[in-house]
Amino acid sequence: MSSALAIAGVTAVLRDLLNDGLINHNVSGVLGSSVTVSVLAPDRVVVMGGSEASQINLFMYLVTPNTGWRNEALPSRDASGRLQLAHAPLALDLHYLLSVYSGGDLHAEILLGYAMQLLHDMPVLTREAIRTALNPSPNVGAALPPALRALVDAGLEDQVEQIKLTPQYLSPEEMSKLWTAMQSHFRPSAAYTASVVLIQARRPVRAPLPVLSRGPVDPLTQRERGIAVSPGLAPPLPMLTAAVPPARQPVARIGDTIDLQGHDLDGSGREALLSNERFGIDMALAALASPGADAAALLRFTLAPGLAATLPVGVYRVGARMLRSGEPAPRETNRLGLTLAPRMTNLPLAVARDGAGTARFTIEFTPALRAGQDAVLVLGQDEHRPQAVGLTPTTLSFEIAHAPVGSLLARLRIDGIESPVIDLSKTPPATPTFMDQRVEIT
Repeated sequence: MSSALAIAGVTAVLRDLLNDGLINHNVSGVLGSSVTVSVLAPDRVVVMGGSEASQINLFMYLVTPNTGWRNEALPSRDASGRLQLAHAPLALDLHYLLSVYSGGDLHAEILLGYAMQLLHDMPVLTREAIRTALNPSPNVGAALPPALRALVDAGLEDQVEQIKLTPQYLSPEEMSKLWTAMQSHFRPSAAYTASVVLIQARRPVRAPLPVLSRGPVDPLTQRERGIAVSPGLAPPLPMLTAAVPPARQPVARIGDTIDLQGHDLDGSGREALLSNERFGIDMALAALASPGADAAALLRFTLAPGLAATLPVGVYRVGARMLRSGEPAPRETNRLGLTLAPRMTNLPLAVARDGAGTARFTIEFTPALRAGQDAVLVLGQDEHRPQAVGLTPTTLSFEIAHAPVGSLLARLRIDGIESPVIDLSKTPPATPTFMDQRVEIT
């Protein structure tokens, strides 16, 4: 594949092709004047008030995606979405406008005829032609501008598909719109398409190892088992169906024991897998024994208090891993969402107002606050921002002017995730009640 320099490389090769053709056919002798080849925008070819010299101009006016290569080798990433496994080529078609300029009679027509003949005789830009144009021999690199020296590394001659040059018909209306948009006087012109330029990134990617076998080998037939088919609605692989925090809460907190429900979860070395892409967390927690429950349908683990500095408030992807009987390698399940909410540890709290009616207090919570996280305390129905002074990873200080007197329910909200305030442990038809998460202001 080519690099990002390929677009400029194609233009440079076409210009070199036209230059060589004009010299080989002695076009300057035919016209009686020198002829140059430029790659400028048409409005910059003729200087305002200057004379119009004999000149061929090749202008790339449009770049379009190539329809044949557009869906080839789509970008592939790993399960986390961070590591790229392959780079899809950027396939482009380049559209050129060939125009001729001259102040002499019939000079423009002669130049157009020679230019179109040269492009007709080279319908495919061969690898040798590209190599000769971009890396001439003998080496004259020191005399070339930096931009032209850089084109040697375009890789254009080594791309998989060669570049084909084809004439393109533009109707009088399309040609008129094109020249009007360029704000230049019309000149004899012909349109061409160069296809296809394949640009591909050269960053390293992760390449998976080849597959050695497709299952265990049958000792009698000496054949690999291949894909085992087990008819049924439930797949015969470990799978999670729900992540259930305690007390029927929709969120988990540090210190909670989480139940992962599913099927085919039995095996040895069972672990719960937690990941959070925002904070770069990817860790495994040992599973607890599940007394009185079917190990194949339940995997239980605890968010121990020691994890308060490791697992911030946020949304996690939780899965399970185990080594099943008779299998050589551990299996991992699908991933489910699990929300970790803050837990306030010093409530209920009694606070006395000062003489001006201002209440000052500090909330202690877990897990620790991370840089970039936004914290808000909701007292009753009012939100309050913490003070900058007294802010630590596990404490927030608040100063509330004209604080209302009374017992107010408190909810700590971090990045939009609130600490639970409703006790859902009672099963219906019992009426839900509020937890004793209150700040008593007197």
